[in-house]
Amino acid sequence: MSLKSLLKPELVLAKQDIVSKKRVLENIASAVSDRMHCENEAVYEALLGREKLGSTGIGNGIAIPHCRLESANRTAIVVMSLQSPIDFDSIDKRAVDLIFALIVPPQECDQHLSTLAKIAELAQSPESLEKLRAAQTDNELFDIFDSLI
Repeated sequence: MSLKSLLKPELVLAKQDIVSKKRVLENIASAVSDRMHCENEAVYEALLGREKLGSTGIGNGIAIPHCRLESANRTAIVVMSLQSPIDFDSIDKRAVDLIFALIVPPQECDQHLSTLAKIAELAQSPESLEKLRAAQTDNELFDIFDSLI
């Protein structure tokens, strides 16, 4: 499944005023639960459970929280930028200000790994990250991310 086919305008959130990892995960859960017809708390608990295994902060100010969710009826990606970087227990100890969250039904595990790899690859481009960080509105962030994938 391509990143373009997963990208939905209502799941792209620019310059969010969120001050903790917990709040980021809560906001992701809230954003996707209606769209995926699943319980907000189930999404949050699945994301939190994955974080407990090890931080999804991959470095360069990027986090890729992700989980498999039994009740998910489709894969969803949330693209989020933060007004101010937050601690995410990242491997490079840098604060995070770009978040790419992925929620996947169990039957789509192979695509899940491929999608994570594509996002991680994008995160290696300083020019791409600079463009994403410069976006001030949801629409602008959507258009920039869409043009990069």
